[in-house]
Amino acid sequence: MPLQLADIQLDPPVLLAPLAGITDLPFRRLVGSFGAGLVVSEMVASQEVVQARPLARARAELGFGEAATSVQLAGRDPWWMAEAARYVEGQGARVIDINMGCPAKKVTNGYSGSALMKDLDHALRLIEAVVGAVQVPVTLKTRLGWDDDLMNAPELARRAEAAGVRMVTIHGRTRCQFYKGQADWAAIRAVKQVLSVPLIANGDIVDAEAATEALRQSGADGVMIGRGAQGRPWLLAQVAAALYGKPLPQVPQGDALADLVIGHYEAMLAFYGVDLGLRIARKHLGWYLEVAGLEAARGPIITGEVPAQVSRALRETFRQQERAAA
Repeated sequence: MPLQLADIQLDPPVLLAPLAGITDLPFRRLVGSFGAGLVVSEMVASQEVVQARPLARARAELGFGEAATSVQLAGRDPWWMAEAARYVEGQGARVIDINMGCPAKKVTNGYSGSALMKDLDHALRLIEAVVGAVQVPVTLKTRLGWDDDLMNAPELARRAEAAGVRMVTIHGRTRCQFYKGQADWAAIRAVKQVLSVPLIANGDIVDAEAATEALRQSGADGVMIGRGAQGRPWLLAQVAAALYGKPLPQVPQGDALADLVIGHYEAMLAFYGVDLGLRIARKHLGWYLEVAGLEAARGPIITGEVPAQVSRALRETFRQQERAAA
């Protein structure tokens, strides 16, 4: 069941996907506290992190020394990718992931992310530059292809492994699908057939049932969960319990849930500073309320600008829900 990535054991092989604007250090630590084989940072622009732009470095900030963490780099220039890899390795990154799957237009218009699937020779130059620059394991995350006429993930994965990539993650959509429709887990199997390194399935894995089916259809060695963990940082541990017999996490309720959400809220304020932290926290607070079925309480919690008042409102909201259910 555990996967070996160089000297790092991914146990369980249930991984947190990189999500722009979401998988920052506070969220990664929270998910990791329940149990995850690996958590991956937000995508970091390689040139920006080398040129010391503060937000790019904040995205890469790991709480360095935490073993089950990967930094994801994106870019189109081999030199910048190599320099960024050296920087994050020097800061303590244990794994470096290369993004060739992001479908966002601002990324693909810059010939990064999933746009690299249209030029595999150039994609390989980036991979070779990163692998050659560092000693830590390098992994790759990509999609099935650019569109239905260019489904070249197996070729990219095969060439990436030959270049030294130690693990490949496939999101079961093409770039042109963005996040529409249903992820095609069965199509991932073609990638598994050409690889000897671990393969991870990603896309629409929102519970243990979906994870089981994704593994069955793809033949993958593990799963990566992204949007399903929003408002449910315990989800990866639930999936690991169902698939691999890991301890089942206790989903917090009432005061315990308030403690978790307030703790996450305060961690974001401390990480970003109050002004930026308030804005970033809103989406996370909204997801917690949505998962708990408390959308009606969003108003003063989402819009509140006094942290102490927001924390009090959160605690009272979750207490009221628990009393109502008693």
